[in-house]
Amino acid sequence: MDSRAPRRLAIVHVLSSFQTGGAEQVVVDLAASQRAAGHHVLAVAIAEDPDGPRAEQLRRRGVEVHLVPKCPGFDRTLTARLAALFAARGVGLVHSHNHLSLIYAAPAGWLHRVPVIHTKHGVSQDTQGRRWLRSAASAFVDAHVAVSQPTAAAVLGRREVEPPKLHVVTNGIDLSRFAPDPAARDRARAELAIPRDAWVVGSVGRLSPVKNHALLVRAAAMSLPRSGRLLLVGDGPERGRLVALARELGVSERVVFAGERHDIPALLAALDVFALPSLSEGLPLALLEAMAAGLPAVATDVGGVATALVDGETGFLVPSGEVAPLAARLSELHADPGRAAQMGRRGRMIALRRYSAARMAERYMDLYALLLMRQPARVAVRPSALLAWIWRASPGPREVSAAPDRGDGGPRGDHPSPRSPAALAS
Repeated sequence: MDSRAPRRLAIVHVLSSFQTGGAEQVVVDLAASQRAAGHHVLAVAIAEDPDGPRAEQLRRRGVEVHLVPKCPGFDRTLTARLAALFAARGVGLVHSHNHLSLIYAAPAGWLHRVPVIHTKHGVSQDTQGRRWLRSAASAFVDAHVAVSQPTAAAVLGRREVEPPKLHVVTNGIDLSRFAPDPAARDRARAELAIPRDAWVVGSVGRLSPVKNHALLVRAAAMSLPRSGRLLLVGDGPERGRLVALARELGVSERVVFAGERHDIPALLAALDVFALPSLSEGLPLALLEAMAAGLPAVATDVGGVATALVDGETGFLVPSGEVAPLAARLSELHADPGRAAQMGRRGRMIALRRYSAARMAERYMDLYALLLMRQPARVAVRPSALLAWIWRASPGPREVSAAPDRGDGGPRGDHPSPRSPAALAS
């Protein structure tokens, strides 16, 4: 990092919630890397119901965690509350993730007079009103990051970002967690009552409309052998509809709903083929994890999928929304296990070479350093400091959770007092 950048930077990651998801996992891995490098790192979730399992993962990695939930509808106070929190915690750089955080955290970072980075983990699908808010908030961002070249092209095509501000930082994963594991394969199959010799297609991801698992259930009904299984790992609003669809298609006994799980490496080891039927993606971590686990993949050709999956070499790309090509490619891999295994080995080599979390973190730190170089050496007035003073002088509602003090000399992360800006969370 440039000499003008502090050796120990205070970084805040602002995201919608701490629920399970790809963007949330990127924050966990990125924040953990930054914390291990000696930086003070905060993570703030702002959705109306922002808590979730990622919060505890962040705490275990020494990251200070805050819940600052927005009020229903457009919250006129959230930006001010975030700015006050940034001032109170001595934040030196704001990094927001996805559209809700952009709307509130980018202007808060501007009020605090520090660099603001925003990562687009995919192409936004939202209302006209929210699109206007995102456009307005983008003016306060110093650098936008797309997680793949196709995502960057889509963003530019929609004129969401000024070209000089746009950068591409490819997603990465903790590669040490993923590898072929015969012992884990046997254990996972036994737990899920899947026969050891069954041919298993699986997918990992939230059961939401954009992931289009219904397409995969229909394709499985056409391509699974009688002894085969479809394993769906994840939970979400589409689960009931998918259960009903499997029953309607007569494959209920061959579709396994594992629910939300946090032992993804073991579950990937139980698969023979990974499938991704999404309607939209940025650069999906689930695909990168499957490749690192040595699995061939069949995925819809959306977003940045084609930048990772090499059609015919590490798996197959299929058109989005079309069941017949997906079923045909799954059948092709079932009929030729030797080719499937070879594809899996090639995919693993690509994942190990290109998609490490360490490489992703290094790229982000380079971008941080570039923005910090452009900052004035001294900021005369920070409006956020005034907001922090106002919150301190006013009675606040309840406390919010944060990581305990680590005794490392950094800012304390225990429960803030009821007068702290972070406490204004209800």
